[in-house]
Amino acid sequence: MQDPKYVRNAFARIADKYVVTNHVLSLGVDVLWRKKVGKIVAAKSPAMVLDLATGSGDLAEEIQGRIPDATVVGADFCVPMLDEARKRKIKHLVAADGMALPFADDSFDVVTVAFGLRNMADWPKGIREMSRVLKPGGMMLVLDFSLPAGLLRGPYRFYLHTLLPNVAGVITGQKDAYAYLGGTIEKFPSGSEMTDLIDANGFTDAKCDPLSFGVASIYTANAVG
Repeated sequence: MQDPKYVRNAFARIADKYVVTNHVLSLGVDVLWRKKVGKIVAAKSPAMVLDLATGSGDLAEEIQGRIPDATVVGADFCVPMLDEARKRKIKHLVAADGMALPFADDSFDVVTVAFGLRNMADWPKGIREMSRVLKPGGMMLVLDFSLPAGLLRGPYRFYLHTLLPNVAGVITGQKDAYAYLGGTIEKFPSGSEMTDLIDANGFTDAKCDPLSFGVASIYTANAVG
C-alpha cells in the first residue's frame, strides 16, 4: 500500500514524459501488453468499460479503438495525467480516487486497471471498489508488473533498482519517482498471492497470465453477484 499524496505528486511531475519514458524503459513491450489487454476486453463485447488509474489514457485509447460502440470511461486521481489523456481524445474522463469511485453500484461490464492498483493506498479496498461498480459477473482485469522467478530475477532486480531510475532520471529529471516505482514492484503481490487477494475481495475465479517471462502479469476475475 502506498502514500497517495506522494503518488499523486510524483505522477504530476512526470506526466508530460510518462508515455515516452515507459516505451524506452520497456523497449516498447508495454505497447504489446496493452494490445493483449485490449483483445481480452473486446472479446467480452462490453457496453460500459471503466479504465481505472487511466493515467495518460494509453489503455483507454486501445480499448476504445477496438470497441468504438462501447462507452469507455477513464478515471484517475492525478489531474495532470488526465490532461495527457485528453490529448488522445478519450471521450469520457473523470477525476476520481480508486478508494471512493463516484459511480453507482453495478455500472460497468468491465473494469481495467493498468499499473495502477499497485499505487493505491489500500489494495483490498481498491479491489472491493472495482467489484462494487461492476455488474454481477462483470470482469476485472489488472495489468501490472511482477517479479520473474528463477535466473532472471537477479538481473531484473538490478535493472529495476539501478538502471531504470537512472535512465528515467535522465529522461524526466525525476529519478526519485522511478526509484519509488522499483520499491512498489518489490512489495506488490503477484501470482497466486494476487489471485487469492482478488478472490477474497468481491471476485471469483481469479486467474494470472504472466507476460514476458513474468516481468508483468495480467489478472482477470469475475465480480460476485
